[in-house]
Amino acid sequence: MLKVGVLGAGHLGKIHLRLLNQSEKYDLIGFYDADIINGKKVETEFGYTYFENINDLIDAVDIVDIVTPTLSHFDCAKKAMEKGKHIFIEKPITNTLEEAENLLVLEDKFKVKGQVGHVERFNPAFTAVKDAIKQPMFIETHRLAEFNPRGTDVPVVLDLMIHDIDAILSVVKSKVIGINASGVSVLSQSPDIANARLEFENGCVANLTASRISLKNMRKTRFFQKDAYIAVDFLEKKVEVVKMKDAPEVPGDFDMVLQNAEGVKKQIYFENPTIAENNAILDELESFAEAINTDTTPVVTLKQGTEALKVALQIINAFENKSVLN
Repeated sequence: MLKVGVLGAGHLGKIHLRLLNQSEKYDLIGFYDADIINGKKVETEFGYTYFENINDLIDAVDIVDIVTPTLSHFDCAKKAMEKGKHIFIEKPITNTLEEAENLLVLEDKFKVKGQVGHVERFNPAFTAVKDAIKQPMFIETHRLAEFNPRGTDVPVVLDLMIHDIDAILSVVKSKVIGINASGVSVLSQSPDIANARLEFENGCVANLTASRISLKNMRKTRFFQKDAYIAVDFLEKKVEVVKMKDAPEVPGDFDMVLQNAEGVKKQIYFENPTIAENNAILDELESFAEAINTDTTPVVTLKQGTEALKVALQIINAFENKSVLN
């Protein structure tokens, strides 16, 4: 079992602690939190060992799980990597692109592995259809959330939209060549609603919308590609797959057949992939242990986390520049 320690015992940190404690792939050594009062409280309430010194915890483990506020991600990761420790780091990978790129250098220098907590990659609805998503040419995402003061210290792009950015980059194997975006601050100092249009070198276009002041929660993405439409509901963990194939010479009574202006006939049919129940956070943590044990590439690499952050920051820069011009 790999020895693991958690940095940060906030809302998500406590979830990580619970899951790591129950995992058969990890030996949870303890945790560190900069707030001593909170650290002692969590130790008393749940029984996890609290380390008052961050370096003592890092020295005692093989893997450091970083679930601290984004502003401290880089410093925490740097401390761990310089001591030869593998790191699991929550999204976004760091606060700035420069910090993320520095982590890539440290990863190579100290020969350690890193994984970024883009948990939607492990959503069972997404994993059920990911292999069926081939060369999508238009993608539309809506990630809407009810207002929650927690997390409003960062733009909604880094808080919510980055999940969809990462998922899209994982299936569109092409370079982003154009970004048009708008962001609006309603309740927070930073934008609460954002829309972005990404244009890829291969012609694919992705339209992303994110809001954290909606009346209901929604996390849906639709992929359009040649002869297929794939919808993923990340929240309800459901998928809809609609495909087309050449129509039979003699259609059945219940076959759905369409004919275009050139007379070409296509049959519409539906697929229902099996969606397995899972705990996506536990799966991502255990997949990292598997990558270390087998010396393979993590599912969400630090480089991929850096690319998602790069696009997110370009989106923020796009609507900030627009507001200046107006």
